[in-house]
Order: sequence, then C-alpha cells, then structure tokens
Amino acid sequence: MPDSPLPPADLDLRLLRCFAVVAEHRHFGRAAETLHTTQPSLSRQIRRLERQVGARLFDRGRQGSRLTAAGEAFLPLANELLRAAARAAATARAAARPSRITIGHTRGLYITPAVRALRHRDPDADVRTLNVDWNEPHKALLDHRVDAVVARLPFPTDGLRVTVLYDEPRYLVVSRDHRLAGKESVTLDDIADEPVPRVRQSPPVWGAFWRIDPRPDGRPVPDGPLVETVEDKFEVIAAGEAVGILPSRHATQHPDLTTIALEGVEPCQVALATRAGDRNRLVAAFREHARAHLTGTVEPRPGD
Repeated sequence: MPDSPLPPADLDLRLLRCFAVVAEHRHFGRAAETLHTTQPSLSRQIRRLERQVGARLFDRGRQGSRLTAAGEAFLPLANELLRAAARAAATARAAARPSRITIGHTRGLYITPAVRALRHRDPDADVRTLNVDWNEPHKALLDHRVDAVVARLPFPTDGLRVTVLYDEPRYLVVSRDHRLAGKESVTLDDIADEPVPRVRQSPPVWGAFWRIDPRPDGRPVPDGPLVETVEDKFEVIAAGEAVGILPSRHATQHPDLTTIALEGVEPCQVALATRAGDRNRLVAAFREHARAHLTGTVEPRPGD
C-alpha cells in the first residue's frame, strides 16, 4: 500500500474518471486512448489516486489489469461520485439558465402574444402552454404542473407572486326570453330578486365575487340551483331558472343566452401568478412579456 495517503477529502474527480475508464477497459493502453492521453501519464494519474485513497486499486499483468479487492470496493462508490458531480453541474446549469417553462391559462384568456414574444427572445427554450380549469390556478402552480398561469382573480394566492395585468368589466347573462334581455345595461337593483346559481366546486371567495354576495346593501343574494360545473350553470340560466355574472360579453356561446353590461360593479382582474421565490429566468422573462403584451381581453368572435 502506498505510504502517506492524502486526506480523502482531497479526492480529485479527474482521477476518479481515469480510474473508472481503466476499470471499464481493464487495460491501461486502451483506457489511455479513450481518455486521449498517454499510457505513462495515465499510470501516473492512477498512482496518484492510489496515494489519495491509501490502497492499491489495480494489479497489472501481461494480459491487462484487474481490480484489487480495494478497487472492486471502490469502483461503485467512485461511479456514484462521478454521477453525483454530473447531476450537480446539470442542476446548477438549469438554475442559471433553465430551458423549459409551462404557462397555464384559464378559459377565455389568450396568452399568445406574450408566448410568441418569449419564444422569439429565447428560440432554444422549450415553451409550453396548458389550459387550466377555472378553479385550479393555485393548485396547478404548487403542484408544478405549470410555472406561470394567467387567470382571473379571485383565487387563493398564498405562496404565490401575483401581478395584475388588466381589468375586465363584468356582464349579466340571462336567457334570451328574460325580461331584461335586449337592454344595453342593468344595475344590481334590476336583479335584486333574481336567483344566482351556486357552483359546488367553487372556493368561497370565488363564489362571493361572481355572485356579488352579499350585495352592497348587505342583503344576501337569492340562491339559484346548486350545479356541478360552469357549463351546468349556463344550462339553468338558459332555462330561465336564474341569472349569472360573467367576465366577458362572449364568455359563453350558448345560443339561448345573451349578455348585458352590468353597471356600478367593480371589474374583475386578470392576473399572472407564479410561485413565490421562483428563480427561473424564463418565468421572469414571461412576466415582462405579459406586462407588455397582455393588456386586455382578446374577444373571440361569436361562433369561434
């Protein structure tokens, strides 16, 4: 065994790489060719490693080299160290210059201009988009299904960074044969006694905002039918059982529904949400593009 071993903390990853290649080939000459070095130089590197380890790692013979008992024990751990070093470098590169981002958006919100700008700025980045259910922006971010999401407030924001992009007016939606159908605008007084559906899966803050419950005078909103989905809500409104409130004149293309401007209520806000503390440079870049390019609703045409 070599004298005066060096402290194990001084192990050199380059020497580990040399050891792993010699162990693979079991021949110093072939290993030297793989490493693009000379056989004498490689032999010196292995002797240096053996001194660092404090044990002989190879028995050399005419037919090649074989691992000693110490070498056999050392090989899997050396390979593990090499893989860990490679992972550490890859992780650092990804943190310094991540190459992938998934951008979520909820129904009726169009993010194409900002996505196009991001792809133009970073043509090598893998930029993906994903439609997110109206009640899932918070969960989708914390589950890492998306790295950013454009959605309508209100939704839970704990653990998130939220940037308001623009306001959207709210509209009343009624059946085409409703007494208010055809009016240019209405106020909350006009619908004071109209029932409004409740969506079972909606968070309380969401239900309160979109039902405007309670009303400004403190009165509770008459309860309409309890439904499972937003689509079910449209059906009960079309049947004349209730009225609803939507963020866009074209938020539904249901043939039996019509929308009316709703005066005297605060607008809803469209926002970009990301995980708080996310250092992904693509997230920061998309935030810039969203502020620059997502400045209002791009309304779909009827029938689109």
